[in-house]
Amino acid sequence: MLKLGLTVLCVLCAAATTWSARTVDSHLGPKDLTRLQKVFVDGLSSNDLQAIFFSSQNIETTDATTKEAICKKIVTLHGESKLNNFEKDYYLVGANRNLRCSSKLPEALLSKIYSSLESQLATTQEIYYRIATHKILGVQVSEATQTKVAKRLQELLKIDDSLSGLGYGFNVAIELGTSGSFVANRIEDAIVQADEVDGKLLQFEGGLSITALILNGVFGVAKAYNKPAPVTAEQAVKFSNYLLSRRSVQTAKGAHVLIEALKTISGSAKVAPICVQLIGNGQLEAQSPTLNVAIVDLLGKPLSPAVQSVSAKILVKKDNSVLAEKVQLVSKSSDKTTYVADLSSLKPVRGIYQAELNADGVYTQKLQLKVLGRVKVQTLELGIAESDASAATRKQTVSFPSKLKDTLSADSTQKLLLKAVLIDESSSKPITVHQAFVRLYNKEADKEIIFVAEQDSSKAYKFDMDVGNQGKNFNYQSGVYNIYLTVGDASLSNSFEWLLADVQLKFNQPDRDSKPSTVRGPLPEIVHQFRVPDKRPPRIVSDIFTGLCITPLVLLFVFWGKLGINVSNLSLSPSTIGFHVGFGGILALFFVFWLQLNMFQTLRLLIPIAVFTFLCGNRVLRKLYAQRNAKNAS
Repeated sequence: MLKLGLTVLCVLCAAATTWSARTVDSHLGPKDLTRLQKVFVDGLSSNDLQAIFFSSQNIETTDATTKEAICKKIVTLHGESKLNNFEKDYYLVGANRNLRCSSKLPEALLSKIYSSLESQLATTQEIYYRIATHKILGVQVSEATQTKVAKRLQELLKIDDSLSGLGYGFNVAIELGTSGSFVANRIEDAIVQADEVDGKLLQFEGGLSITALILNGVFGVAKAYNKPAPVTAEQAVKFSNYLLSRRSVQTAKGAHVLIEALKTISGSAKVAPICVQLIGNGQLEAQSPTLNVAIVDLLGKPLSPAVQSVSAKILVKKDNSVLAEKVQLVSKSSDKTTYVADLSSLKPVRGIYQAELNADGVYTQKLQLKVLGRVKVQTLELGIAESDASAATRKQTVSFPSKLKDTLSADSTQKLLLKAVLIDESSSKPITVHQAFVRLYNKEADKEIIFVAEQDSSKAYKFDMDVGNQGKNFNYQSGVYNIYLTVGDASLSNSFEWLLADVQLKFNQPDRDSKPSTVRGPLPEIVHQFRVPDKRPPRIVSDIFTGLCITPLVLLFVFWGKLGINVSNLSLSPSTIGFHVGFGGILALFFVFWLQLNMFQTLRLLIPIAVFTFLCGNRVLRKLYAQRNAKNAS
């Protein structure tokens, strides 16, 4: 029993944590609404019937001439449209009503629409558009027809339970009275099909249109049949995050369904998230740190009812220590969208803080803010010293923001020194900044060079430049240079660039006889060279080798002469002559190959000769075989 109680307690705590979040980081702001308004304006002037319909639902045309032109255009577009009849009928009737067109719709079209519910409707989409068209025309659908349509809808959902089918089914059921209550049992089937992205967004496959269609449908069904909210508070936050991520939609339909879906979620008080965000960039001045927070709904409108109590817990982000608890924020606007807290009594120092806001114990949000400090130059010393430290350093103190009256002078045997101590104006303690630069600028040449000032162990910024060693960076250009100190940091409200003094730098010119290290100009042309052929052997070696190769052939003829050649079986038939001619041709071809042909040329000539020789030789062998068999038989 104790385990069961602990389990229930943990579940309730988890639910409370999820419930208390119920906030998003942004909302549909004035800039977004202005851009969407332009989308509707462009849609109204387009040649797309669908775009004109959705645009006419969101903006009103006051010019009578323009309105009449659009009214004529939608009739033409209806006839040319390739959309399904039920869909383009809906857009035509809807646009005609939204524009308050003086011309009446064709009676044949209206008759077809009135009788459409009597026929067998093929899809949930067709049912939705036909019911919606009747609603626009103000035609009351009888209970008998509602029952018939509900029965047909139930049959179709058994066949097609896709997301679009369920989405249209939900929106149809809202208009069918008690006959459509069965659809409420399918809400969970649809919601579980939502895809989660990065643990922050929830959407349905099919994008914005399907997501908005299902959300409008399930919330409408829950309200029509007095059912609990179709989604949890956490799911409502994730769906809202997805919808807000699509605020850059470029089509009239997309803009319309986006606004409608955000209105639908905002209208469900039990799960609707709100937007809690900082006003401005979240940077507070240390002298007057005032936390300004906006609390609005998803469309940027005041909450109804407004939150009654807003408090914040302020933590130092660096070490997560608590600066203050339960800091009350007070409403500063009549519509209760702006809440303010003065943090001066907390005396926050320069740094990054996190404010954990709690509104009415229901909504929580974490906001990051930055308290800006002010930097002050406590001391700054400029000096010229000998590079070999053979003489004492001549130092001069400069007060911010003054400039040293005298012009300093340094040659190649000396170095320029700078030491600056930067402190926090409020605490008078040395501080570290992101950027501390020393810039030397030659006005005559309009050239500059920048060095980084490094912080030492005493937290003083130092700059040490050996004039002789740095001559190359200055292109050995002597002259008067302005010395600037640049101090910047993201957490400072008074970053500055300070002209400290002028310095006359004298560089030794480099040896002009020496070759420059970098040669500019075209490089020598690279010419590809093939490998040099190997040296051929002497002519006598080649002749001896040739003789050795011919020796077997010479010996063959010699032995034939001594032994005698048996040519009794040699006939003078064409095949015999052809075989010997082909064989001799092959030997001759090899000889020519050895003299001048390459392999590919030889192969092209060899193939036909070899085929001819093969055929003739085959015929000769068959003839000899036949003669031998004849002798054996006799």
